[in-house]
Amino acid sequence: MNETNQSRVTEFVLLGLSNSQELQPFLFVIFSLLYLAILLGNFLIILTVTSDSRLHTPMYFLLANLSFIDICVASFATPKMIADFLVERKTISFEACLAQIFFVHLFTGGEMMLLVSMAYDRYVAICKPLHYLTIMNWHVCVTLVLVPWCVGFIHTTSQLAFTVNLPFCGPNQVDSFFCDLPLVTKLACIDTYVVSLLIVADSGFLSMSSFLLLVVSYTVIFVTVRNHSSASMAKARSTLTAHITVVTLFFAPCNFIYVWPFSSYSIDKVLAVFYTIFTPILNPVIYTLRNKEVKAAMSKLKSRYLKSVSEAKFLQP
Repeated sequence: MNETNQSRVTEFVLLGLSNSQELQPFLFVIFSLLYLAILLGNFLIILTVTSDSRLHTPMYFLLANLSFIDICVASFATPKMIADFLVERKTISFEACLAQIFFVHLFTGGEMMLLVSMAYDRYVAICKPLHYLTIMNWHVCVTLVLVPWCVGFIHTTSQLAFTVNLPFCGPNQVDSFFCDLPLVTKLACIDTYVVSLLIVADSGFLSMSSFLLLVVSYTVIFVTVRNHSSASMAKARSTLTAHITVVTLFFAPCNFIYVWPFSSYSIDKVLAVFYTIFTPILNPVIYTLRNKEVKAAMSKLKSRYLKSVSEAKFLQP
């Protein structure tokens, strides 16, 4: 035990996205721009929803929370990945590695359940429109946001419990741009077959159960929408299309990584980039380009900003 403690790994080496030194400056520019777009796009949605009273509805309240959690998903590892493009040896301390594992499962687990909350909101709005405001009151909306965070916390705590006490005394190279749980556990100095199965079972249960809930809810909604042809139902179809696109983009890579444990790590690396970078940047695009109310609110916000700027210039001596 003393020898294990003395030789315990204190840091991990992240192999990153590419070993090519020539590609590092190019990747630095590309992912810096993508991360900036994620921050600006999602902050713009949050600002638009909070500043326009017409958007103070349950759907947009949940949408603003989705933008916030997308910022969190993109921020737990992306800034370090971008900084690592500028250094030759990409290292991360043992404690920071565990922190990344904690946050990735907290945020992704929370986003899964938040998407379920959004599906429930659409179910009530379309299938029970006369009782919508009664059912989706303020307390229910807050609960639909708090429950995903609680589920994400329970999920990530259970995942981290599998890892925190594992002995790491040898290999320390993680073939990814952040500490992903399956990649870190395989570096332990003991047989982790059982631990890997528990990790897959835990993540797989949350991912698949959330996905099945979404499939059932959207199936019920589509059956309801199909039997109506009014203008409101046409708007509902447009909203549903946006929601289903987001769900597909987010759940497909997560399910492939954690539900199907025999995929190659090179594929997992590409999928990890997809759900940590591309999904958070696509969510604002999908919702803003397909939603007239959000675009109108953004135009109003832009006009208000330009007016304040012009007034400030006019008042300058």
